[in-house]
Formats: sequence, structure tokens, C-alpha cells
Amino acid sequence: MTTSSKSSKTLYPVDQQQAQPAVRRVFVKDLVLAALIGVHRHEKDGRQRVRINLDMEVVESEDPIQDRLADVVCYEDVVTAIRALVAAGHINLVESLAELVASRCLKDRRVRKVRVRVEKLDVFADASSVGVEIERFNLG
Repeated sequence: MTTSSKSSKTLYPVDQQQAQPAVRRVFVKDLVLAALIGVHRHEKDGRQRVRINLDMEVVESEDPIQDRLADVVCYEDVVTAIRALVAAGHINLVESLAELVASRCLKDRRVRKVRVRVEKLDVFADASSVGVEIERFNLG
């Protein structure tokens, strides 16, 4: 059995700094709001507590942050938008609310990926919460 000759190509490790842009994680943890959410009659008549968590993967600019709010994704703006979504009216599904939150986050093109978890806190006496978690991406 003969061994094949080595290729003349030399492989070098990829510089990870150049391969992928730097990212920053911007998150909101345990935002609890009173929402009109659910498909059952009793859920349409009154608000119930939902907990929202989100984690955004934000592509960092090549320019350094100049300690200005305009240089970053503002979590206060995100929370204000989520509060407005919840206050806008009845939503049948936690999945729908999660999609609305994800879409709002992805409007900022710097947000490459968002993970959203929406939990209803008062559904079952023997469970701390029920809900859904989704992950969505900005393409391009």
C-alpha cells in the first residue's frame, strides 16, 4: 500500500477576529407585565401576568463606542416597545406575542439574532409558568 503525496497547499488557521464581527449581548430579564392574553373566555375578561425575557445578539460597530446612547441598542427603547405591544390589546397566543417582540427587536438592523421567551405565570397552580421560547434572525 502506498501513501499519497502531501498536497502543496498549506492551511493556516482563520483569524477569528476577521472571520466574524464582534457581538454584544443586550438582554431584558424577567419583565413582568399584565397582559390580555389567551384563548379562553376567562382570559379575555381580565389581565394576567406574563414574564418576558429576551437576549439580543448585536453586531458591534468597528468604531468604538463614544459613550453615546446612539452607539448602542437601547434596552429602555426595547422595554418601552414591549410595554406598548402588551398594552395595545388582546392577543390570543403567547407565540403571537413572542413573534411581535422578536419582530420589534429585529427592526434594528444591528440586532443579528434575538431569543424571546414569553411565560404565563398564573395558569396552573402546580407549575411556575408555561410559555414559549423562539429564536429569530436578521438575514443579510
